Amino acid sequence: MIRYALRRCAYSILIMFGVLVLTFLLFRVAAGDPAATVLGKNPSPEELENMRMQLGSDKPLFFGDWRRTEAYPGADFSGARSRLPGITPSDGAEPGRKGLLLPPGASILVRRNFQLPDRKLRLRLKTDTPAFRINGEAAAFRGGFAEFILHDFPEEIRIENGGTGNAILESLEFMRPTANFFDSQLTASLFELVSFQKEFPYISFFNFGETLLTRTPIREVLWSGMWASLMLMLPIFFGELIVGIALAMLSAIFRGRWIDRCIMLLSVAGMSISYLALILFCQWLLGYYLNLFPVWGWDDPRNLALPVIVGIISGTGSGVRFYRTVFLNEMNREYLRTAIAKGCPPFQVYFKHLLKNAAIPIITRASTVLPFLFTGSLLLESFFGIPGLGFRGVDALNSSDLQTLKALVILGAFLFVFINLLTDLAYAWVDPRVRPR
Repeated sequence: MIRYALRRCAYSILIMFGVLVLTFLLFRVAAGDPAATVLGKNPSPEELENMRMQLGSDKPLFFGDWRRTEAYPGADFSGARSRLPGITPSDGAEPGRKGLLLPPGASILVRRNFQLPDRKLRLRLKTDTPAFRINGEAAAFRGGFAEFILHDFPEEIRIENGGTGNAILESLEFMRPTANFFDSQLTASLFELVSFQKEFPYISFFNFGETLLTRTPIREVLWSGMWASLMLMLPIFFGELIVGIALAMLSAIFRGRWIDRCIMLLSVAGMSISYLALILFCQWLLGYYLNLFPVWGWDDPRNLALPVIVGIISGTGSGVRFYRTVFLNEMNREYLRTAIAKGCPPFQVYFKHLLKNAAIPIITRASTVLPFLFTGSLLLESFFGIPGLGFRGVDALNSSDLQTLKALVILGAFLFVFINLLTDLAYAWVDPRVRPR
C-alpha cells in the first residue's frame, strides 16, 4: 500500500506539472499582456516597463538570455500604419501590407523613452535585407533577422538601409538581458507552486503572487474563499450523499411499486429543472414568500440553510438514479439472495451486505462530484452572496484578474488529483479484494 501510494504521488506530480504548463500557455500566451490590463488605457512606457517587471511578464516564456523592454519603442510595420509613437521614418519610406518599404539610404529614427541601468540592449529587426546599419555600424544578419547590441543608449537611434536595393522592415524590438538563462515566466510559474525561503518553515506552497487590481496576496484570497466554500459545500456533499443513497435504496427495495415510481418521478424532475431556475424559485418561495430563510449575506449561519437546500435538491436527482442502478445490480447477486434465504434481518441484508458491496461505485461517483462542489459553486455563491471560491472566480473574471483565475484553475486541478488518489486508496480499504499495484 505504501509503495502504491508513493508511486501514485509521483504520477500526481507529473500530472500537476502538465496542468501547470497548459495553464501557463493558456494564461500567458492566449490572454495577452497582464500589465496593460492593470494600468488601463494609455500608460507611459516606463509605467508599462515597471509593471511588467513586477508581474514577470517581460521575461521569456520558457528560457533565454533576453527579455522585452520599452526603453525604446518597438513596432510592427505590417499593415497600413503610417505613424508609430517615437518612430519617425525619413523621406522615401512607404508603409505597406508586408512592412515598411525603405529605399537605399532611407532610414527611421527611434527616440528613447527612458534611461535604463542595464549595460547593453539588443535591437532585433525582422527584414529581408542583410545590409542594415545602426547609427552607422553594420548589424549582424541571420535567419531573416538583423541584430545589433547597444552598449550606450543615445536619445535617438538611426536604423538605415545600407544596401543597394529596397528593403522591407517588418518589425523591430528591443530587449534587455535576463538574470540567467532559466529566468523565465515558466520558471516563475513553477515557483508559484513550491518555493524555498531562508526562514522557517523554509518551504512554501501555492504562492501565486498578488491580484492584478487590488494587489492583495492571492494566497489570502484563496484561503478565505476556501473556508466559505467548505462551510457551504460539505453539508451539500454529505446531505446529497445520504439522501441519495437512502432514496435509491428505498426505490430498489420496492422496485416497480408506487414508492419506486414516485421517487423516480421526483428524480427525473430534479434533473430536468435548470439549476438557475431552481435557485430563483427557492429564493422566491422559501425566502420572500414564506420568509423562512435569508437570501443574501454571510453574517448569520442561517444564510447557509437555503443554498444548502438548493444544492441538495439539485444534486439528489442524478445521484438517486445512479445509486438505484448500482443497488439493483447488486440485488441480483447470489450472496444477497443467500443472505435473504438464511433469514438475515432486512437491516443486515441491505446495510451490511448490499451497501458494503456497492461502496466502490458510490466512492467513484463521490470522488467525481467533490471537486466540482468546490470550484463549481459559482451560481450558488453568486446568487446568495457567499464569498467562496466560486464568488472569487466571478469577481476575477469580471475584473480580468488573470492571476487569480490561474490560481483557481491550478487549485481545481490539485483537488482532482488529490481526491483521485484518496479514491484509489479507499477502494482497497472498503474492499479487501482490491489490491493496489
